Amino acid sequence: MRNSLETRIGIFVALAALAAVFVLEMVGGIERLKPGYEFHALFDNVQELKVGDRVKIAGVEVGRVEKISLDQGKVRVTMKVRRDAGVKTDSIATVKFAGLLGQNFVALSFGSPDAPLAESGIELSTTEQPDLGAVLAKLDDVATGVENLTRSFTGVKIENLLGPFTDFLKANQAPLTATISNIQSITAQVSRGEGTVGRLIFEDDLYRSSLNTVSNLQTATEDIQVALAQACKVVDQVNAGQGTLGKLVTDETLYTEATAMMTNLREISEKINKGEGSVGKLVNDDEFYRNAKLSLQKLDKATEGLEDQGPLSVLGIAVNSLF
Repeated sequence: MRNSLETRIGIFVALAALAAVFVLEMVGGIERLKPGYEFHALFDNVQELKVGDRVKIAGVEVGRVEKISLDQGKVRVTMKVRRDAGVKTDSIATVKFAGLLGQNFVALSFGSPDAPLAESGIELSTTEQPDLGAVLAKLDDVATGVENLTRSFTGVKIENLLGPFTDFLKANQAPLTATISNIQSITAQVSRGEGTVGRLIFEDDLYRSSLNTVSNLQTATEDIQVALAQACKVVDQVNAGQGTLGKLVTDETLYTEATAMMTNLREISEKINKGEGSVGKLVNDDEFYRNAKLSLQKLDKATEGLEDQGPLSVLGIAVNSLF
């Protein structure tokens, strides 16, 4: 009897412990006993979120909802999250639902890699999910609109729908027939290779002309490439100091000689301007100018005297002047 009573008591205690664990798990009591960080988030609508609902990061449970309260037109949700969850300061909280039966939970994003870890007690940023009820209401409105549209076609005959179109065809039968005939005639001409479009499609002249043009362009391109190669070769020779142009460009001897020649010319011009040397005296001495003028005047008088003398007199004068 004693063994039977003790067995019953043990079974009762075990069942009670299991029931307590189950109840604590349902209300999140076990999570409350574990150490963790508390975070807050403000929402416009928590969509039937309850105390004890799960907090997840990428679908992994990391905590539970501790408290839900109203705070100045918002809903404040207090969460307790494990310390190893790695919640960042820029993590975002969102109320989501796991199914159509209202199993809601709070989803936290990872945050940026460079953001620091969040400290206990801070308020996280939030985003709002669309209300499931509003979505279902919109779907119901859409279904109602489709139903009304189908009802509007009920009882309508196909003749009533196509009546305006058939009337248009009857009223414009002649112009439509002429238009179709013209289109048929044009397509027939094109298929026979007649007209501009037909020739472009069927004749090879345009193809040959285009081929010749492309060939000429290719030849011209090759000539241009050869010319550019030769020009590059000439430039390389000039840079290397080869040839007459290369020596003129790179040899400093020509520059030195030209500089010396310019210096000499400048010195000569300065001497001429100063009246130095024979050329300078000829240019700057007024006495030479006067003597030259007197000589020309005497020569002019002598020629006038010779005009008055005969040939023998001129010969005698010349002999006397010589001897």
